[in-house]
Amino acid sequence: MGFILLEGGNEFQGQLQAVDRHALTLGGGPGTPVRILPAAAAPDGNHRRAGENGVRWFQGLGATNVRAVAVIDRTSADRADLAAEIEAARLVFLLGGFPGYLAETLEATRCCQALLSAFRNGAVIAGSSAGAMVVCGHYFDPGAGRLRKGLGLVQGICVLPHYERIKSAWVEKIGRLPPDHALLGIDDETGLLNDDPGGLWSVHGKGAATLYTPAGPAVFRPGQRFHLPVSVASDS
Repeated sequence: MGFILLEGGNEFQGQLQAVDRHALTLGGGPGTPVRILPAAAAPDGNHRRAGENGVRWFQGLGATNVRAVAVIDRTSADRADLAAEIEAARLVFLLGGFPGYLAETLEATRCCQALLSAFRNGAVIAGSSAGAMVVCGHYFDPGAGRLRKGLGLVQGICVLPHYERIKSAWVEKIGRLPPDHALLGIDDETGLLNDDPGGLWSVHGKGAATLYTPAGPAVFRPGQRFHLPVSVASDS
């Protein structure tokens, strides 16, 4: 089983350089296959530029085998050649954008199964903003105004990205979470990585992570590690 990296947004602004480089190392080092999935940015035609930004970013971190995979709709998400490329990757990064579109694009497709297989085989699966939301068991779809089922790589949390900017609006709208779920806010330029052998998650970057517990919100800052009441799925 691999690792999960959840980022709150504004991922390529510099503050997450160290954790992204660490994710590259966990995936196998500079020569490991890194694949960027820009589907969440497709509804407003931003997928090409977003994918190129991701490629430049990881090249700047030393990656020599990195490219954006043209998964932008359900037709492309069901292509066998693109699925094979994702399955062979050791670091897969899901970009931000429209979470509902991203989930609907990937659901029950060859590329979705390839993503799950890559994770089971030890890959790092990273997501920022919409990407971080959708890899979880449930996510809040602001377009639909309700919770929806995600890809299920991380069970038990619902991620709120850009937390320092949208917390009041989204927390009130979410209402009742599914049983055994926690609400996790992640600020811009902030990442969480489950690289601790004891099952803890570490905080990286500029801002903080806010975990809602029965006792109230608990805030964790860069350098801190904490336990999340989650399970990281090994299959789906």
